[in-house]
Amino acid sequence: MISAREAYRAELTELAAADPRIVCLEADLGGASHPFRDSIPDRFLNLGIAEASAVDIAVGLASAGLRPFVSTFATFATFRAAESVKLGLGYLGAPVVLVCPYGGVSGAWFGPTHHCLEDLAVVQSLPGLRIAVPAGEAETREVIRTAATGDRPCYVRLARNDVFDIPFTPAGRGEVSWLNPLGGDTCLVSIGEKPTELCAAATKQRPELGHAHLCWVDAESLAEVLPQLTGVRRLVVVEEHRAAGSVAATLALMLPLQEVRGVNAGTDWPSEGGSHDETLAALGLTVSAVLQAV
Repeated sequence: MISAREAYRAELTELAAADPRIVCLEADLGGASHPFRDSIPDRFLNLGIAEASAVDIAVGLASAGLRPFVSTFATFATFRAAESVKLGLGYLGAPVVLVCPYGGVSGAWFGPTHHCLEDLAVVQSLPGLRIAVPAGEAETREVIRTAATGDRPCYVRLARNDVFDIPFTPAGRGEVSWLNPLGGDTCLVSIGEKPTELCAAATKQRPELGHAHLCWVDAESLAEVLPQLTGVRRLVVVEEHRAAGSVAATLALMLPLQEVRGVNAGTDWPSEGGSHDETLAALGLTVSAVLQAV
């Protein structure tokens, strides 16, 4: 079992061996060794800390018929390179895949400059982009396969290097992975790795709670999921993100007849670094917060 970030690199390298369209662009995140660079160096570009340029170059490569994957910190892709993402992936619809680790506060020890609790709001505002927040190795590999064979721009949000150790069968786009079946009138909805762990811990204490995990969370994908979530009175959406522009906010607009509550990172700006779990707790993302929302 490996982390989602390592799974992305491994899966993309395997896919590229059979698909000459795939190219890999990195913004100096490769480390000492990158499997794609080692295996297919002529289709690997390390562009350094130049995120907007990396996106622009990827858009150009896509216009030539290639399938570029660009990897950089989530906060730098969605804020520092926001205009390039908006024009290239949004306005032009270039089939570029942004794969962005350090989502949420998974890079908490770097401090607040590397926190990213607003990225889903940014990319959700760009029509046409598909958005995935996979949890663990298997789901990440499935997302990368889906993105590689498609023709749509995608944003894939990953954590850092933690190994996610909750087994479940990944569902495809527009589908739900049920980690706990419905037993009452409330269903937890988890987005990403740490929220899925929080919801799994909550259902151990409250087994009657349903637990639905969602991976593809753009509005188009969520619309396909709605029929699977309309059988309960209350949804409690747990996500490592601000309330504004969150998945909970999107679902609330789509499901006006149901109660949708969010357990999220709130509005505080943490001024210190720390471990991932410590920073989440400081933001109020805890099992007790999930149970209180229930």
